[in-house]
Amino acid sequence: MIGLISNGSLNTFAVLLVVIFSNTFSRKYFPKSREHMTSVLYALGAFFICMPWKFQYTPTTGSTKPIEILNYMDTSYFGTKGVFAALLVSGCAVWIYNKMLQTHFTIKMPDSVPPAVGRSFESLIPGVVTMGVFIILTGLSTSFTGETMPELLLTLLQKPALAISGTGFFAFISQTTWSLLQWFGIHPTSIWGPIFGLTWNINDTQNMLGQAHHIYSTLFMNFSTVAAGSCSVSPVLALLLFSKRIAAKKVSKIALMPAIFNISEPVTFGLPIILNPLYFIPWLVAQPLAFYIGLFFIKVGFIGPIVNNVPWTVPTLLSGLLYTGSIKGTIVQAVIVIATTAIYIPFIHMDNNLNPDGDLVNAAVAKD
Repeated sequence: MIGLISNGSLNTFAVLLVVIFSNTFSRKYFPKSREHMTSVLYALGAFFICMPWKFQYTPTTGSTKPIEILNYMDTSYFGTKGVFAALLVSGCAVWIYNKMLQTHFTIKMPDSVPPAVGRSFESLIPGVVTMGVFIILTGLSTSFTGETMPELLLTLLQKPALAISGTGFFAFISQTTWSLLQWFGIHPTSIWGPIFGLTWNINDTQNMLGQAHHIYSTLFMNFSTVAAGSCSVSPVLALLLFSKRIAAKKVSKIALMPAIFNISEPVTFGLPIILNPLYFIPWLVAQPLAFYIGLFFIKVGFIGPIVNNVPWTVPTLLSGLLYTGSIKGTIVQAVIVIATTAIYIPFIHMDNNLNPDGDLVNAAVAKD
């Protein structure tokens, strides 16, 4: 019974993605459209047209050869296997449908017809064209390759992307550029979010379903870097303990509570760390260091691959317990926080020397 929860969530990941992505795509790029939900419905229709309507089944008794079952959908593509197809098919369907609407090649009803009925007729021709395009594409795909579009996309795109994302090189590039982008004031999620959505997020889902035990995943990244505080708690702790500047102390006190919940903006923009050359090195080094400390503890078998999904705002140390289901996760996060906090210490001492508050500030402190 508990396993049925997956059938309504993780196992329908691609279908949910079609709905969310097509709705967002329609609203962003076709804001004048009067019925965004109609775009969503045609995107869903196109996705189901492209789905494999057959699968092979091997009976447990009486036969050793698989039997091909026709006119029944292979629902395995509702989950992570169908992610690429969900994004590409829904995006193309929304674009084709709305472009057809803009040509005004539609059925116009008299003004006496209720608006809701009129709009349904108005969408008929663009919708038929949209569905027809994907019927033709599916026919061509199965005729020339023997695979439907989701199967073909999985073979050509998703499998190579997942293979690359499972390498140490991909992990190193993602973690170093994540900090670099943030230092320049660019939110890294806007760049890496779509990439992780097609790679590490799939690993997340497979880990949670027990289908695999991927080390590299966004769950592990959140466990080791975001939730371990390298981007928020560490600089705040270092400032509270070692900074002698009044302004920095005040910022760190304000930033402490958000940092506990892994929100880094008060310290990154308030100190600031962003575009501050003094803190460039510790900021750039902290995230990959945290990532590889966590990776080390997995490699030596101290903790296993992360399979539990925990909100990234859960405070550090507590999240380690929840991510791993063991106090060992808390210990790993504690090591990460100590190591990444230590990186900031020499640079805070440098800040104290380069930007002293002066006698006036010291007098103000004494007065306070």
